[in-house]
Amino acid sequence: MDATATEAVRVGGSRGEESGAVGNARGVERPAADPAAASGSGPTGRSARAARRAVAAAARERRRYERAEVRRFTVRSRRRRWAWGISLGTLVALVAVVVIGAYSPLMALREVRVEGASRVPAADVVDAFDPMLGTPLTLIARDDVQGALSEFPLIETYQVEAVPPGTLVVRLVERTPVGVIETGDGLALVDAAGVVIDRPAERPEGQPLISVEDGVAGDGFRAIAAVVRSLPADVRGLLTGASAETADDVLLELGDARVVWGSAEQSSLKAVVLAGLMRAAPPGTVSQYDVSAPMSPVTR
Repeated sequence: MDATATEAVRVGGSRGEESGAVGNARGVERPAADPAAASGSGPTGRSARAARRAVAAAARERRRYERAEVRRFTVRSRRRRWAWGISLGTLVALVAVVVIGAYSPLMALREVRVEGASRVPAADVVDAFDPMLGTPLTLIARDDVQGALSEFPLIETYQVEAVPPGTLVVRLVERTPVGVIETGDGLALVDAAGVVIDRPAERPEGQPLISVEDGVAGDGFRAIAAVVRSLPADVRGLLTGASAETADDVLLELGDARVVWGSAEQSSLKAVVLAGLMRAAPPGTVSQYDVSAPMSPVTR
């Protein structure tokens, strides 16, 4: 082999060595990927999946715990809401039942019962309620009752009670007469308010003839009315007359005897004193009883 051939061999060998070196350098810079790690079947992939599952399980457990805590701390408020809901529902149902029952035909007026009527004809009072028959009791207003009873001047006060299912009880308090007065139309039996109860032809027994200058609108009449109403029934039945020029000089007549009463003040006490005087000295034995000063009565 000549010198030229030897030189070529050397050059080729140098180039081969250089290529090998370059290849080795490229292999270091770009290592081949591990197929097991890339597919997740290796140790590293299994660890990652286990970690993710653990995080998800911890999150689920945390949510369950939080929900349990919320239920535990709100149990009282939930119970209160349930109790209020049940109470409200019961109340609504009760109101509905009452309203439906109150306005149903079962609660319609079918009977009127009158109590306390003496001078007022009870049958006439019942007839006055005829337009209301068939009306539910809850729909009968106070004005309706007032209108039905307004045609009876002898009624002083009244009370009405609805008795289910269809009865209306009317309790009357009739006007109490205090005496008769003379009017342009003759005698008039009046109560303490001056309302004419009757127009008798003559003075009824037990009703005094009242003599006052200003009629039923004056102070004298009001004082006499208060005195007459304070008397016991046995004394009142003996009255034949009463007079007063002012509110402070009431005079009563018990047959032939006079009673000096004075004002209407302390009438209850004066009535008790007069009854005692009459027991001790009946009207036929004295001519006058003076109870104007009830603590110092005088009999003449």
